[in-house]
Amino acid sequence: MDTARTDTFAGALRAAIAERGLGLERIREHLAQHGVKVSLATLSYWQSGRSRPERRSSLAAIGHLEEILALPDGYLASLLGPPRPRGRWLKRVPAQPMPISALWPEPDQVDWAVRQVDTSWDGRLTRLSQHDFVTVGPDRGERAIRSRHVLRAEADGADRWVVIAQVDQPDRQLPVLRPLRHCTVGRLVAHPEAGLVVAELLFDRTLCRGDSIVIEHELVNRPPYPPATDCGRKFRLPVREYVLEIAFDPSVRPVECVQYRRSDGQGETVRPVEVDTGGALLGVALDIGPGSYGFRWKWPDGR
Repeated sequence: MDTARTDTFAGALRAAIAERGLGLERIREHLAQHGVKVSLATLSYWQSGRSRPERRSSLAAIGHLEEILALPDGYLASLLGPPRPRGRWLKRVPAQPMPISALWPEPDQVDWAVRQVDTSWDGRLTRLSQHDFVTVGPDRGERAIRSRHVLRAEADGADRWVVIAQVDQPDRQLPVLRPLRHCTVGRLVAHPEAGLVVAELLFDRTLCRGDSIVIEHELVNRPPYPPATDCGRKFRLPVREYVLEIAFDPSVRPVECVQYRRSDGQGETVRPVEVDTGGALLGVALDIGPGSYGFRWKWPDGR
């Protein structure tokens, strides 16, 4: 089979049909014999790329197509990728996601690091919810970030999540990555000169399409702790819900706090916020990304 035409579902289907010399009517009849009703127009749309199987009734045809076209089990299914977004998310999911390194200040260094790990599942995990909890110590240093992710697999086989962390001062020690729930550390790449850590978090089970998982991990800084004047997250792909909590030590409270939100292709929006009575900042963003979201603040002495 011509591999130049098989890097997409439509190309693979079209090439397999041509190789087998089958007409669409013959394929339609074969599917009907197995209780799967697909019109000739739909089959034509699938091989032209105008549409693809997404509904449950359409997805049921994939295995039978692989059988009649003498393709390996799961071959066509592996080329489908995540379902096309619908409704209000339609404009939020980019047709061609930006590179993983795009939102980082030194993209070449991030590119080098992510090539050492497996990022093949990154675009096939829907970010349903992400929650970061940051603690700031009495010395105004960032102690740790605990993160919780709720993810849904859009293809069979998803088994890992990639973490990227970069400290602002490269001369500081890199944070320690601690898996907390439903994951373990796989390959880890440390680049001390760039202040960069990239690591795989391996799920405790392999996901099937439609499965969800909750994973938690923590990035723990080592003294001297990096001074904290801002905290946020970069989003390469959309997240339905993002929660950011920053807990300050009772002995120190920041001033002039602002919440920022930056969307891809748009400017940054900023609004003033206040630390609550418990000494924390709380932000909740819905349908965020691509872009970034977080808080910035100053300390009483102006730093």
